[in-house]
Amino acid sequence: MCGIAGFLDYNKNFDSDAAYYQGILAQMRLSLVHRGGDQFGSFLRQHIGMSHSRLSIRDVEGGVQPIIRNKNGCKYAICYNGEIYNTEELSRDLIAAGYTMQTTSDTEIILYAFMHFGPDFVSRLNGIFAFAIWDGARNTLYLYRDRVGVKPLFYAFSGDEDKSPLVFASEPKGLFVHPDITPQINLESLQQVLGIGPARTMGNGIFKNVYEVLPGHYLTCTENGIKDTLYWDLEYHPHEDDYESTVSKTSWLIRDAVNRQMVSDVPICTFLSGGIDSSIVTALAYKYLAPCGEQLNTFSFDFVGNDRFFSANSFQPEQDRPYVDIMLSSYPTNHTYLFCDEEELTQSLYDAVDAKDLPGMTDVDASLLFFCSKVKEQNKVALTGECADEIFGGYPWFYRRELMETDGFPWSSDISARELLLNDEWTARLDLINYSHEQYLTSLSAAPLPDGESSDLHRRRGIAYLNIKWFMQTLLDRMDRSSMYSGLEARVPFADHRIIEYVFNVPWEMKYQNNVEKSLLRDAARDLLPDRLLHRKKSPYPKTYHPGYEALLCRRMREILDDPTSPILPMLDRQKTAAFLLAPKEYGRPWFGQLMAGPQLIAYFIQINEWMKRYHLSLP
Repeated sequence: MCGIAGFLDYNKNFDSDAAYYQGILAQMRLSLVHRGGDQFGSFLRQHIGMSHSRLSIRDVEGGVQPIIRNKNGCKYAICYNGEIYNTEELSRDLIAAGYTMQTTSDTEIILYAFMHFGPDFVSRLNGIFAFAIWDGARNTLYLYRDRVGVKPLFYAFSGDEDKSPLVFASEPKGLFVHPDITPQINLESLQQVLGIGPARTMGNGIFKNVYEVLPGHYLTCTENGIKDTLYWDLEYHPHEDDYESTVSKTSWLIRDAVNRQMVSDVPICTFLSGGIDSSIVTALAYKYLAPCGEQLNTFSFDFVGNDRFFSANSFQPEQDRPYVDIMLSSYPTNHTYLFCDEEELTQSLYDAVDAKDLPGMTDVDASLLFFCSKVKEQNKVALTGECADEIFGGYPWFYRRELMETDGFPWSSDISARELLLNDEWTARLDLINYSHEQYLTSLSAAPLPDGESSDLHRRRGIAYLNIKWFMQTLLDRMDRSSMYSGLEARVPFADHRIIEYVFNVPWEMKYQNNVEKSLLRDAARDLLPDRLLHRKKSPYPKTYHPGYEALLCRRMREILDDPTSPILPMLDRQKTAAFLLAPKEYGRPWFGQLMAGPQLIAYFIQINEWMKRYHLSLP
């Protein structure tokens, strides 16, 4: 993967002071160097500047960006972050049309496809991507993002909105290097962070006047303004396959997605948690490499002390390690067990804010960030099992009635938890319960719900839509930032849009055969996994149960309370916060997802304080 950045201004001629603007481009790509530091490049013309920091995965030597091509006397340039998995098909069509490939990179194929088919060519791509194309013939910049938002792309205006000057970057930190863009927040920023976070309304960059190209959209940027085009979205289609046909097609789609994503000019590894999702991906990756005599590297993650302190609960009923070992007995990969202790985890909370430019899923983000840094020591590319739960209905709010019928986001039903540490003034100003509910209703109203279905089926379809549009987005954002912070490319086969399109329209009873979550996925993989693992009850990403972690969090939070310069302090109720720190585990209900309860609430406020300090943010 890579980092891309640039700027557009039809009122300036960048050629008149090229050294100055090249310097800005250099600073922008340096701010994103963690996303890939193998090669660097820039493109500067009269009104457009683009820069690229590359993690070389395909055509290591020849795929340097920006790639620039000429047609009919006009220049076309691309800066690209991502991977395309149907390059062979696209290449055949382009070669037949008379294009000559000078590299074996997918970047060149994307640019030629744009030149040949026009701006709507993006619907032909299968992959994960965010890229910018300068069209010299139309004097226009195009910004594209993949269908489900695996790869990020942010933008901001340094003048009036919807008019140039425009600045864009893979991450907000890349925007803030530009001299005309300064990080600021407003009341809605805090409503997002405290009422929705660690999720984020799609398109909302949290910082004031910062936006994100929406998944499945592209922007056309001209001197007359910006046009936003939707090229893909979830749609309702009647499902006509019987169960066995559904299993067969699902199985084929998953296998094809993994096989396509095994294409790389550097070795690929997998994350192997011991759950069925990562085990399916690992089994298929192993089978792909075996005929070539190549051994697959795999990695599992856990915490120091969990063998002593683990406590089973309804969300996390058992530990993962025994199932990793079962998987390895059937697929003898080159496996590494990675562990994180409570000190490393606590410190990584701050690094995670830097990685994401925002507070996030606290120790869930922080631990993944730490583990990815260790994986990168051996591999550049990893396949993960992310997104299967959102697509196949693995979370309890898909089938537990009290969660499913929540009048709000089911993974964040207890909004009052977010107000526990706030003082009365800020509780009233933020009005988090109403804000969150409005976001929920707005999003749910866009769900493609057919007429004539029962209210129960409508609700289940709505839950599936919200999970793909919200919860999955949060986890994809987490995966991208946590991996790319160490220059590790994480691929997500289950996020293949063909799988999402098909399974979204599969009736719930097929996904939940015999009252077993993800039964469709289990049946689609029944020839791949050992029975004991195949029928394992779902367990989420691991978290630490070490009491030392909670003690460290409480100490860090008390330091914030004792520091009069802490930017979050005016929002907090000192007495309520101090009382909460005496027994955070007593608040045992998750306030986000399945893992974020009392200790994670403390960690979240620590991250908010760090975020405000890091970006010199003032309360509105």
